[in-house]
Amino acid sequence: MILQFIAHDEQQQCRFGAALARCLQKGMVVYLSGDLGAGKTTFTRGFLQGLGYTGNVKSPTYTLVESYEFAQLTVYHFDLYRLQDPEELELMGIRDYFNEQSIVIVEWPSKGEPLLPPADIIINMSIVPQGRTLIISASNDKAQQVLSHFQIS
Repeated sequence: MILQFIAHDEQQQCRFGAALARCLQKGMVVYLSGDLGAGKTTFTRGFLQGLGYTGNVKSPTYTLVESYEFAQLTVYHFDLYRLQDPEELELMGIRDYFNEQSIVIVEWPSKGEPLLPPADIIINMSIVPQGRTLIISASNDKAQQVLSHFQIS
């Protein structure tokens, strides 16, 4: 299943993120790809707000990962843009972040190959004159089911 949307502004990009948060399940992995400025962190901010987070959401460009604790779930937000060598992920215990009690969102996933597990949902973002194009695709049956419930409010 592939969905395509245009976000005309930052608020709409956040609404798309919040909509995905409402239907994603624990244990899932989301890859965010796109050029600098395509809105990957904005989308993640909306995702976290959709789960009820009200604090500041910053890009973990220098820390590689930020964690957000909720009552029943932890969301890990990775930004691998500055990653020099995928082996750095091994040293930080990357496998511990991917578990059945978390959702992991990874910006620039290609920089972490081959150490990252496969994504359930892949979102490709691109800058277009109207705003940002988001192409959301499911990589497995579980993700297909999740995307079948994707609704933007």
